[in-house]
Amino acid sequence: MLYSDKELAGKARNLVCNFNKTFENHLKQLLIQLSSANSLNNNGKSDIQGLWWAGPDLNRRPSARQAPGLPTIELLTRFREFLKVDLRRSDKTAYEHTYYIKKFLNALPKPVESTTADDVRQYLKNLKVSSAQYKNILMAMKVFFRDFRKAPETVSSFKFPHQVFKPKQILSKEQLQQFYKHLQTKKEKALFMLYATTGLRRDEILSLKPEDIDFEKRMITPDSHRGETKKSWVSFYNEEAEQALDDYLRTKRQSRSERLFPMQRQEVIELWRHAREETGFDITPQKLRQWFCSEMLSSKFCV
Repeated sequence: MLYSDKELAGKARNLVCNFNKTFENHLKQLLIQLSSANSLNNNGKSDIQGLWWAGPDLNRRPSARQAPGLPTIELLTRFREFLKVDLRRSDKTAYEHTYYIKKFLNALPKPVESTTADDVRQYLKNLKVSSAQYKNILMAMKVFFRDFRKAPETVSSFKFPHQVFKPKQILSKEQLQQFYKHLQTKKEKALFMLYATTGLRRDEILSLKPEDIDFEKRMITPDSHRGETKKSWVSFYNEEAEQALDDYLRTKRQSRSERLFPMQRQEVIELWRHAREETGFDITPQKLRQWFCSEMLSSKFCV
Protein backbone atom coordinates (compact mmCIF):
# COMPACT_ATOMS: atom_id res chain seq x y z
CA MET A 1 0.00 0.00 0.00
CA LEU A 2 1.41 3.38 -1.09
CA TYR A 3 1.15 6.51 0.96
CA SER A 4 1.56 10.05 -0.44
CA ASP A 5 1.63 13.50 1.00
CA LYS A 6 -1.92 14.92 0.67
CA GLU A 7 -0.63 18.48 0.22
CA LEU A 8 1.74 17.38 -2.53
CA ALA A 9 -1.01 15.44 -4.29
CA GLY A 10 -3.30 18.49 -4.21
CA LYS A 11 -0.65 20.74 -5.78
CA ALA A 12 -0.10 18.17 -8.51
CA ARG A 13 -3.81 18.04 -9.33
CA ASN A 14 -4.03 21.86 -9.50
CA LEU A 15 -1.00 22.01 -11.76
CA VAL A 16 -2.52 19.48 -14.18
CA CYS A 17 -5.86 21.33 -14.21
CA ASN A 18 -4.19 24.68 -14.91
CA PHE A 19 -2.18 23.15 -17.74
CA ASN A 20 -5.31 21.66 -19.33
CA LYS A 21 -7.20 24.95 -19.03
CA THR A 22 -4.34 26.93 -20.59
CA PHE A 23 -4.07 24.48 -23.46
CA GLU A 24 -7.85 24.66 -24.02
CA ASN A 25 -7.80 28.48 -24.14
CA HIS A 26 -4.93 28.55 -26.63
CA LEU A 27 -6.70 26.00 -28.81
CA LYS A 28 -9.90 28.08 -28.83
CA GLN A 29 -7.98 31.22 -29.84
CA LEU A 30 -6.25 29.35 -32.65
CA LEU A 31 -9.54 28.02 -34.02
CA ILE A 32 -11.08 31.51 -33.92
CA GLN A 33 -8.13 32.97 -35.85
CA LEU A 34 -8.26 30.23 -38.45
CA SER A 35 -12.01 30.69 -38.85
CA SER A 36 -11.62 34.46 -39.29
CA ALA A 37 -8.85 34.05 -41.86
CA ASN A 38 -10.89 31.54 -43.84
CA SER A 39 -13.94 33.82 -43.74
CA LEU A 40 -11.87 36.75 -45.03
CA ASN A 41 -10.46 34.71 -47.91
CA ASN A 42 -13.90 33.49 -48.93
CA ASN A 43 -15.75 36.75 -48.58
CA GLY A 44 -13.03 39.28 -49.26
CA LYS A 45 -13.87 39.54 -52.96
CA SER A 46 -15.78 42.78 -52.67
CA ASP A 47 -14.53 46.01 -54.25
CA ILE A 48 -11.50 47.66 -52.72
CA GLN A 49 -12.09 51.23 -51.45
CA GLY A 50 -15.56 51.25 -52.97
CA LEU A 51 -14.31 50.92 -56.55
CA TRP A 52 -16.00 48.76 -59.17
CA TRP A 53 -12.82 46.91 -60.07
CA ALA A 54 -11.33 44.27 -57.74
CA GLY A 55 -7.80 44.83 -56.49
CA PRO A 56 -5.03 42.24 -56.58
CA ASP A 57 -5.23 39.45 -54.03
CA LEU A 58 -2.23 40.45 -51.96
CA ASN A 59 -3.20 37.95 -49.23
CA ARG A 60 -2.66 34.97 -51.48
CA ARG A 61 0.36 32.83 -50.68
CA PRO A 62 3.33 33.38 -53.01
CA SER A 63 3.88 30.90 -55.79
CA ALA A 64 5.80 27.81 -54.78
CA ARG A 65 8.29 28.53 -57.59
CA GLN A 66 9.25 31.90 -56.18
CA ALA A 67 12.78 32.08 -54.86
CA PRO A 68 13.47 33.35 -51.34
CA GLY A 69 13.81 37.09 -50.97
CA LEU A 70 11.56 39.99 -50.14
CA PRO A 71 8.07 38.49 -49.63
CA THR A 72 5.74 39.04 -52.57
CA ILE A 73 2.95 40.43 -50.41
CA GLU A 74 5.18 43.07 -48.85
CA LEU A 75 6.81 43.97 -52.15
CA LEU A 76 3.52 44.37 -54.03
CA THR A 77 2.02 46.39 -51.21
CA ARG A 78 4.99 48.75 -51.21
CA PHE A 79 4.87 49.04 -55.01
CA ARG A 80 1.18 49.88 -54.98
CA GLU A 81 1.68 52.55 -52.32
CA PHE A 82 4.58 53.95 -54.37
CA LEU A 83 2.31 54.27 -57.41
CA LYS A 84 -0.48 55.98 -55.49
CA VAL A 85 1.55 58.25 -53.21
CA ASP A 86 4.85 58.96 -54.95
CA LEU A 87 3.67 58.94 -58.57
CA ARG A 88 0.09 60.04 -57.87
CA ARG A 89 -1.37 57.35 -60.10
CA SER A 90 -5.07 56.58 -59.97
CA ASP A 91 -6.41 53.59 -58.03
CA LYS A 92 -7.15 51.77 -61.27
CA THR A 93 -3.65 52.34 -62.69
CA ALA A 94 -2.09 51.25 -59.39
CA TYR A 95 -4.17 48.07 -59.43
CA GLU A 96 -3.32 47.22 -63.05
CA HIS A 97 0.43 47.82 -62.64
CA THR A 98 0.49 45.76 -59.44
CA TYR A 99 -1.44 42.96 -61.14
CA TYR A 100 1.02 42.77 -64.05
CA ILE A 101 4.05 42.79 -61.74
CA LYS A 102 2.52 40.09 -59.58
CA LYS A 103 2.17 37.82 -62.62
CA PHE A 104 5.78 38.50 -63.58
CA LEU A 105 7.09 37.73 -60.08
CA ASN A 106 5.13 34.48 -59.95
CA ALA A 107 6.81 33.39 -63.17
CA LEU A 108 10.28 34.55 -62.10
CA PRO A 109 12.52 31.58 -61.12
CA LYS A 110 14.91 33.72 -59.04
CA PRO A 111 14.86 36.51 -56.43
CA VAL A 112 13.67 39.83 -57.82
CA GLU A 113 16.99 41.40 -56.78
CA SER A 114 18.75 39.19 -59.34
CA THR A 115 16.44 39.99 -62.25
CA THR A 116 18.23 40.84 -65.49
CA ALA A 117 17.17 42.19 -68.87
CA ASP A 118 17.30 38.60 -70.18
CA ASP A 119 14.69 37.53 -67.62
CA VAL A 120 12.38 40.34 -68.70
CA ARG A 121 13.04 39.56 -72.37
CA GLN A 122 12.18 35.90 -71.90
CA TYR A 123 8.94 36.81 -70.12
CA LEU A 124 7.84 39.34 -72.73
CA LYS A 125 8.72 36.97 -75.58
CA ASN A 126 6.27 34.35 -74.30
CA LEU A 127 3.33 36.73 -73.83
CA LYS A 128 0.28 36.03 -75.98
CA VAL A 129 -1.49 39.37 -75.70
CA SER A 130 -2.61 42.23 -77.90
CA SER A 131 -0.34 45.12 -78.77
CA ALA A 132 -2.25 47.41 -76.40
CA GLN A 133 -1.96 44.99 -73.48
CA TYR A 134 1.73 44.40 -74.23
CA LYS A 135 2.24 48.16 -73.95
CA ASN A 136 0.49 48.23 -70.57
CA ILE A 137 2.57 45.32 -69.25
CA LEU A 138 5.82 46.90 -70.42
CA MET A 139 4.85 50.21 -68.85
CA ALA A 140 4.29 48.44 -65.51
CA MET A 141 7.67 46.73 -65.82
CA LYS A 142 9.43 50.02 -66.55
CA VAL A 143 7.85 51.78 -63.61
CA PHE A 144 8.61 48.84 -61.32
CA PHE A 145 12.30 48.45 -62.19
CA ARG A 146 13.25 51.97 -63.31
CA ASP A 147 11.39 54.04 -60.73
CA PHE A 148 10.56 51.72 -57.85
CA ARG A 149 13.54 49.35 -57.80
CA LYS A 150 16.03 51.96 -59.11
CA ALA A 151 17.35 49.46 -61.66
CA PRO A 152 16.75 51.17 -65.02
CA GLU A 153 19.26 48.96 -66.83
CA THR A 154 16.85 46.03 -66.44
CA VAL A 155 14.24 47.56 -68.77
CA SER A 156 16.01 50.38 -70.64
CA SER A 157 16.45 48.44 -73.90
CA PHE A 158 12.75 47.59 -74.36
CA LYS A 159 10.67 49.80 -76.66
CA PHE A 160 6.92 50.21 -76.80
CA PRO A 161 5.18 48.70 -79.85
CA HIS A 162 4.39 51.06 -82.69
CA GLN A 163 0.72 51.98 -82.73
CA VAL A 164 -0.67 51.83 -86.25
CA PHE A 165 -3.27 54.51 -86.86
CA LYS A 166 -6.68 53.13 -87.72
CA PRO A 167 -9.54 55.44 -88.69
CA LYS A 168 -12.38 55.12 -86.22
CA GLN A 169 -15.65 53.72 -87.49
CA ILE A 170 -18.35 55.99 -86.09
CA LEU A 171 -21.68 54.34 -85.36
CA SER A 172 -24.85 55.63 -86.99
CA LYS A 173 -27.94 56.78 -85.10
CA GLU A 174 -29.87 53.87 -86.61
CA GLN A 175 -27.37 51.38 -85.17
CA LEU A 176 -27.59 53.00 -81.74
CA GLN A 177 -31.39 52.93 -81.82
CA GLN A 178 -31.47 49.28 -82.83
CA PHE A 179 -28.95 48.41 -80.13
CA TYR A 180 -30.89 50.33 -77.48
CA LYS A 181 -34.05 48.32 -78.18
CA HIS A 182 -32.27 45.14 -77.10
CA LEU A 183 -31.08 46.45 -73.73
CA GLN A 184 -32.74 44.41 -71.01
CA THR A 185 -32.67 46.46 -67.81
CA LYS A 186 -33.29 50.05 -66.75
CA LYS A 187 -29.71 50.14 -65.48
CA GLU A 188 -28.34 49.22 -68.91
CA LYS A 189 -30.51 51.84 -70.58
CA ALA A 190 -29.54 54.59 -68.16
CA LEU A 191 -25.84 53.86 -68.63
CA PHE A 192 -26.23 53.77 -72.41
CA MET A 193 -27.98 57.15 -72.51
CA LEU A 194 -25.49 58.81 -70.17
CA TYR A 195 -22.51 57.59 -72.19
CA ALA A 196 -24.08 58.62 -75.49
CA THR A 197 -25.19 62.10 -74.42
CA THR A 198 -22.34 63.20 -72.11
CA GLY A 199 -19.23 61.86 -73.83
CA LEU A 200 -17.77 60.89 -70.46
CA ARG A 201 -15.39 57.98 -69.98
CA ARG A 202 -16.47 54.61 -68.65
CA ASP A 203 -15.07 55.10 -65.15
CA GLU A 204 -16.34 58.67 -64.93
CA ILE A 205 -19.89 57.38 -65.20
CA LEU A 206 -19.40 54.29 -63.05
CA SER A 207 -17.87 56.37 -60.25
CA LEU A 208 -20.73 58.88 -60.10
CA LYS A 209 -22.29 59.67 -56.74
CA PRO A 210 -25.49 61.67 -56.18
CA GLU A 211 -23.50 64.78 -55.22
CA ASP A 212 -21.73 64.68 -58.62
CA ILE A 213 -25.00 65.40 -60.46
CA ASP A 214 -27.05 68.57 -60.54
CA PHE A 215 -30.37 66.92 -61.44
CA GLU A 216 -32.08 70.26 -61.97
CA LYS A 217 -29.55 71.44 -64.57
CA ARG A 218 -28.80 67.91 -65.86
CA MET A 219 -25.12 68.64 -65.22
CA ILE A 220 -22.46 66.09 -64.26
CA THR A 221 -19.19 66.98 -62.55
CA PRO A 222 -17.19 63.72 -62.48
CA ASP A 223 -14.78 63.18 -59.62
CA SER A 224 -13.08 59.95 -60.68
CA HIS A 225 -9.52 60.98 -61.52
CA ARG A 226 -6.70 60.94 -59.01
CA GLY A 227 -3.88 60.50 -61.51
CA GLU A 228 -2.27 63.04 -63.81
CA THR A 229 -2.84 61.47 -67.22
CA LYS A 230 -6.53 62.33 -67.70
CA LYS A 231 -8.49 65.52 -67.27
CA SER A 232 -12.23 66.09 -67.18
CA TRP A 233 -14.70 68.84 -66.42
CA VAL A 234 -18.46 69.19 -66.46
CA SER A 235 -20.82 67.65 -68.99
CA PHE A 236 -24.57 67.67 -69.58
CA TYR A 237 -27.11 65.00 -70.54
CA ASN A 238 -30.30 65.44 -72.53
CA GLU A 239 -33.96 64.86 -71.68
CA GLU A 240 -33.97 61.27 -72.94
CA ALA A 241 -31.07 60.43 -70.65
CA GLU A 242 -32.85 62.22 -67.82
CA GLN A 243 -35.91 60.01 -68.26
CA ALA A 244 -33.80 56.82 -68.44
CA LEU A 245 -31.87 57.85 -65.32
CA ASP A 246 -35.08 58.63 -63.41
CA ASP A 247 -36.56 55.26 -64.38
CA TYR A 248 -33.45 53.50 -63.10
CA LEU A 249 -33.19 55.42 -59.83
CA ARG A 250 -36.84 54.71 -58.97
CA THR A 251 -36.17 50.97 -59.11
CA LYS A 252 -32.56 50.94 -57.87
CA ARG A 253 -31.95 48.46 -55.09
CA GLN A 254 -30.46 49.43 -51.76
CA SER A 255 -26.68 49.16 -51.72
CA ARG A 256 -23.86 49.85 -49.29
CA SER A 257 -22.04 51.65 -52.10
CA GLU A 258 -22.56 55.39 -52.50
CA ARG A 259 -22.22 55.13 -56.25
CA LEU A 260 -25.24 55.46 -58.51
CA PHE A 261 -24.16 52.42 -60.54
CA PRO A 262 -22.50 49.91 -58.18
CA MET A 263 -21.07 47.13 -60.32
CA GLN A 264 -18.67 44.23 -59.94
CA ARG A 265 -15.84 43.91 -62.45
CA GLN A 266 -17.44 40.97 -64.25
CA GLU A 267 -20.70 42.88 -64.59
CA VAL A 268 -18.83 45.74 -66.23
CA ILE A 269 -17.13 43.36 -68.66
CA GLU A 270 -20.46 41.81 -69.67
CA LEU A 271 -22.34 45.11 -69.91
CA TRP A 272 -24.75 45.09 -72.91
CA ARG A 273 -23.64 41.58 -73.85
CA HIS A 274 -27.16 40.49 -74.82
CA ALA A 275 -27.64 43.50 -77.11
CA ARG A 276 -24.28 42.88 -78.78
CA GLU A 277 -25.18 39.27 -79.47
CA GLU A 278 -28.63 40.18 -80.81
CA THR A 279 -27.51 43.02 -83.09
CA GLY A 280 -23.94 42.09 -83.96
CA PHE A 281 -22.85 45.63 -83.04
CA ASP A 282 -19.82 45.79 -80.74
CA ILE A 283 -20.90 48.93 -78.90
CA THR A 284 -18.89 49.97 -75.85
CA PRO A 285 -18.71 53.11 -73.67
CA GLN A 286 -15.58 54.13 -75.60
CA LYS A 287 -17.41 53.91 -78.94
CA LEU A 288 -20.29 55.95 -77.56
CA ARG A 289 -17.74 58.56 -76.47
CA GLN A 290 -16.37 58.62 -80.02
CA TRP A 291 -19.88 58.95 -81.44
CA PHE A 292 -20.58 61.85 -79.06
CA CYS A 293 -17.41 63.68 -80.15
CA SER A 294 -18.35 63.18 -83.82
CA GLU A 295 -21.83 64.57 -83.20
CA MET A 296 -20.42 67.61 -81.39
CA LEU A 297 -18.04 68.33 -84.28
CA SER A 298 -20.84 67.99 -86.81
CA SER A 299 -23.05 70.33 -84.83
CA LYS A 300 -20.26 72.90 -84.61
CA PHE A 301 -19.59 72.96 -88.33
CA CYS A 302 -23.27 73.02 -89.15
CA VAL A 303 -23.87 76.20 -87.17
